[in-house]
Amino acid sequence: MTMMDLPPSLISTLPGEYYTDSGLFALEQERVFEAMWFCVARAAELAKPGQFRTYQVGRESVLVSRSRDGSIKAFLNICRHRGAKLCTEESGEVKRAFQCPYHAWTYGLDGKLIAAPNLTSMPDIDRAEYGLINVHVREWLGYVWVCLADTPPSFEEDVTGAVVARLGDAESIENYGIEGLRLGRRITYDVKANWKLIIENFMECYHCATIHPELTEVLPEFADGYAAQYYVGHGAEFGEDIQGFTVDGSEGLDRIPGVAEDQDRRYYAITVNPQVFINLVPDHVIFHRMYPLAHDRTVVECDWLYLPHVVESGKDVSRSVELFHRVNQQDFDACERTQPGMSSRAYTKGGVLVPSEHHIGAFHTWLREKLDTRAGH
Repeated sequence: MTMMDLPPSLISTLPGEYYTDSGLFALEQERVFEAMWFCVARAAELAKPGQFRTYQVGRESVLVSRSRDGSIKAFLNICRHRGAKLCTEESGEVKRAFQCPYHAWTYGLDGKLIAAPNLTSMPDIDRAEYGLINVHVREWLGYVWVCLADTPPSFEEDVTGAVVARLGDAESIENYGIEGLRLGRRITYDVKANWKLIIENFMECYHCATIHPELTEVLPEFADGYAAQYYVGHGAEFGEDIQGFTVDGSEGLDRIPGVAEDQDRRYYAITVNPQVFINLVPDHVIFHRMYPLAHDRTVVECDWLYLPHVVESGKDVSRSVELFHRVNQQDFDACERTQPGMSSRAYTKGGVLVPSEHHIGAFHTWLREKLDTRAGH
């Protein structure tokens, strides 16, 4: 069946090879993850100079740390001498400098080369020129975003613009004061599925009635199959007897003061391409970052953020966390069940999207334009 044969209700998906071809995944690493703004650390985790975290961004390891002047810096996590990985841990803290474990080349928190064995006998070496390679960095919503491109795309268009396109204005997300919230819980999921399956799943709610009983109990309109992202500015309303965004519909935690009356008792979902999901509810924010590691493996780091006093006072957030943790597990299980089907001869030309999923077609168009591949690849 070709696209021409499809009835008007259906549109075609990407062919299966987009989820199984390591060559296409390498192209995505180059033209998507290494070319766009990519969200990594929660800035509060880099509170002190010398605190660092490392992340896989496309094909590169990126080192993110707090500098002496209080700013956040990002570098390629590679020693300029012989290319060894500089920081081998996922996170940690150094006192004054990063030292390569191979030959002890040492770099300041600003990335400048400050010491190396016998460096004094090589006065012709420019210590800035042979310092670490800088990566562009921005802070927004309390998170650090990096971009490996020589000339990054507009942050305002690609990142804040994605939120405005979903909510209708910037004020709607500013009301939640996300940069001032505290981390109440973090869960990391290792998903054996292509990153696009996870995005496509998050964007639609056609599956909600089938696999999300707890979520549709709290948000009854989701049982109808239309996702919260389907309409600009729309938030899914809590059910009549639901007190809070919790696994059993019981009362939530303290409401974020800036949340407007018309945002109360509503859930908003936002996708920021290529790897961020933001979920807004009155008393907390759930923030996902995806790290695509292979064509069939994606690590997802998910943060539950609350008002500072909620976290500091040790209030029980477990019923609040459990709702979306179950949603995550249900979604990622579905993605892992789908991944093998991408290799089936039944999916060589792809599948189909029903009307409530048509906005996934726009995601596919966006991706093809990024990769600049023709429909027939």
